[in-house]
Amino acid sequence: MDHAADVPDVFDPRIYASGIPHERYRLLRERHPVAWQAEPKIQGWPAGPGFWAVTRHADVVRVLRDHRTYSSWLGATQIRDPDPADLPFLRRTMLNQDPPEHGRLRRLVSRAFTPARVDAFAGRVRERARTLLAAARRDAEDGAVDLVGAVTDEYALLNLTDLLGVPAADRALLLEWTVRIIGYQDPDDAPAPLLGPDGTPLNPRSPALLGEMFAYARELADHKRRHPGDDVMTALAEAGLDPAELEMFFFLLTVAGNDTVRSAAPGGLLALAQAPDAYHRLARGSVPFDRAVDELLRVHPPVLSFRRTAAVDTELAGQRIRAGDKVVVFHASANHDERVFADPGRLDLARTPNPHVSFGDGPHVCLGAHFARLQLRTLYEEWCAAMPAPEPAGPPRRLVSNFINGITRLPLRVSGPAR
Repeated sequence: MDHAADVPDVFDPRIYASGIPHERYRLLRERHPVAWQAEPKIQGWPAGPGFWAVTRHADVVRVLRDHRTYSSWLGATQIRDPDPADLPFLRRTMLNQDPPEHGRLRRLVSRAFTPARVDAFAGRVRERARTLLAAARRDAEDGAVDLVGAVTDEYALLNLTDLLGVPAADRALLLEWTVRIIGYQDPDDAPAPLLGPDGTPLNPRSPALLGEMFAYARELADHKRRHPGDDVMTALAEAGLDPAELEMFFFLLTVAGNDTVRSAAPGGLLALAQAPDAYHRLARGSVPFDRAVDELLRVHPPVLSFRRTAAVDTELAGQRIRAGDKVVVFHASANHDERVFADPGRLDLARTPNPHVSFGDGPHVCLGAHFARLQLRTLYEEWCAAMPAPEPAGPPRRLVSNFINGITRLPLRVSGPAR
C-alpha cells in the first residue's frame, strides 16, 4: 500500500521532539482523516507493515468504542508489532484485552481503585504539592528551576507509590522502570536498549526485560498479605488474581499510573506559561479549576496514540480497512478537531462542553482518571496560591516518542511575588 505524497508523516517519533505536529494533524483531518502511514526502520527499530492513522474526533471515538471491530487483543496496543512470541504474554494485561475478558479484570482492579480510596489521599497530595513547590522556589538558581526534575517527577511518583502502598525505600525503582519502558524511543531519556540475537533492540515491554519488576510485584504482594494496609496493592493481593495477572496489574499501574501525571503536569504548566492572561484568570478565581484541568488535558494529552487491529473488513470515513490492518487513533489530533472544538488552538480554561479524549473512551477509558484529575487540580491550585505566574526560562525538552506526550525538562522562573 503506497503512502500518498501529500499525506504527512505522523509516525516518526523524532517529529514529536519539536512538539505536537498540529499542522500535520490538521492536514490529515481535512484531507485524509483515515490515512495510511508507513513504518520505516528508525533508530535501529525494525520496519513495520504500516497502519491507518485516525485523526478526526468522531472517528477516534468510534474506534475506541467498537471493540468488536477494532480489537486490543489481536495485536496489542502499541504501534510497533510485538514479537509474536511475546503476544500471549502481553495479552495478560487488561490494556490488551477485549470485552468480556477485559471486563472481568477491570472490575477486579476497580474494587481496589475506588474513588473513596483515592480521595482519602487528597490531604497527602496537597501537602506534597506545597512542599515540592516551596522547595523549588527556595532552591532555584537565578530565579529559575527545571520543574520536571524539581517538582513534577517526584510529585507523580510519590503520589502513586502512596496509593499503591510501595515502601519509601523502593520508590526510585518505579521511576527507573517507567523511564525504561516509556522513554525507549528517546536515545537521551532511556538507557541504551538491549539487543536481541539478530542485533535489533528488544522491546522493553517484553517478558525478558520485565523479570525484575515482576519479581518485585510478587514480593510486595506477599508482604501485603502478611502486613495489609489501606492501599491498592493490598487490595490486589487479596483479590484472588493468579500470579501472572497480579504482575501485569502492577506493571500497568506503575507505568500508566505514574506517567499520566508525569506527562500532563508539566504540559499543563507550560500551557499556562504560554498563555499568561488565561493563567491570571485562573489565579483570580474567574475559572473553576476542574474545568481548567480538562482544558489543559485537552491541549496536552499525556498519551499521543493508541493502536487497535481490525478484526473484520470494515470502512471508516470512507476508507476500506481490511481485517488484520493496524488502526491507530491520535488523541491530540482529535482534541483539536475543528468539527468539535471552536477555535481549538486557543487555551480556553472555561471551555464547556469539553469532550476531549485524553483519557480515551469506550471500555478502555482510563481507570486512573479520577486520581490524575485530583493530582493535577491540586498542583494547579497550590501553584496559583503560592507561586508567581509561570514564565518560561528556556525551551522545554520533549520526549522523542509517538506514544507518550512527555516533557523531560521544563525551565520556569519561580522568583517574584505570588500570582
